[in-house]
Amino acid sequence: MKVILQRVLKAECIVEQKVISAIDKGFMLLVGFTHSDTEKEVEQMASKIAKLRVFEDANGKMNLSLNDVKGSILSISQFTLYANTKEGNRPSFIDAMRPDPANILYQKFNEKLISLGIKVYSGVFGADMKLNVTCDGPVTIQLEY
Repeated sequence: MKVILQRVLKAECIVEQKVISAIDKGFMLLVGFTHSDTEKEVEQMASKIAKLRVFEDANGKMNLSLNDVKGSILSISQFTLYANTKEGNRPSFIDAMRPDPANILYQKFNEKLISLGIKVYSGVFGADMKLNVTCDGPVTIQLEY
């Protein structure tokens, strides 16, 4: 499981020219799964993200979590995180999990984040999505389990 986490001031997901979800301060997550991923990776990743301290405290030090700042998450499924570009110029996606099982894990991931007290908004799995993002920092972190 891979997640690209961006600390944002705001982010929105647009499908068919309609904003379907939007957040203010928080994280935008690009979430991808590979064949060997299970609920174990989902649990570990959600727990890590919920506890990750990347928001600044009163002293300007990254010391606060998402819950500390009352932030939200915009979670976007992203199979292209498993693109293989070692050979040729056209990416191969054979390392990405098939859509049906990936969607199940993606939904479980979002549900786990919600169970940890986080407001989670999402895109539409498998849809052509447009993202408008105002990064904060910018702070971008790659997480992998």
